[in-house]
Amino acid sequence: MRFTGFFPTASFRFLLAAAFSLAGFLAHADIQAGKEYELVSPPEAVETGKKIEVLEIFSYLCPHCYHLEPDINKWEKQLPKDVEFRRLPGIFRDSWIPFAKMFYTFEAMGLTDRLHGEFFNAIHAQHARFDDDNALFDWVEKRGINRKSFASTFYSFAIQSKAMRAKQLTKAYGITGVPAIIVDGKYRAYVSTTGGQAALLATVDQLIKQARRERTGK
Repeated sequence: MRFTGFFPTASFRFLLAAAFSLAGFLAHADIQAGKEYELVSPPEAVETGKKIEVLEIFSYLCPHCYHLEPDINKWEKQLPKDVEFRRLPGIFRDSWIPFAKMFYTFEAMGLTDRLHGEFFNAIHAQHARFDDDNALFDWVEKRGINRKSFASTFYSFAIQSKAMRAKQLTKAYGITGVPAIIVDGKYRAYVSTTGGQAALLATVDQLIKQARRERTGK
């Protein structure tokens, strides 16, 4: 994972204030390829049609993705109508595949709103260990979900195919760490390239405007 660091409380407060100041600056400043963001080469086709696609590439195993989650949930609710937000579970190694399949199984069974955040919490706040598939199914069953039905979906060809596609796209987007955000298949931004979570989302706002100008010619 690309952005790391632990700070004493006073230093953290100072850096947090600085991050929000930087976010405010970025909201009005020009951003540059190679600095605040990178170009995806070649660009990837989006799955959102006429809407601008914002794709968060994340992992349930990533503590920085976990800490970004509350901010990105608030930010997502304020997106313009011509923008669609999606998530893609990044896969850098095969041990990440079961966690990608958890995300897609939640999605397929209509459980994302209920269990996506709770699963993040289980790993990072409760320090739960999921060393094999049965541990995943035990966790789901304790939340009132039919174990057999969940496992059947988890092992289905459709979910396996989505996980393999996620692995391919992680490579195609040139991702070197998570969380990463891809805007309209063309632009790639990280917490580390922008300077913090608030600055990352401010940069993405600018990239959305840039993508809109390119789509409309205005």
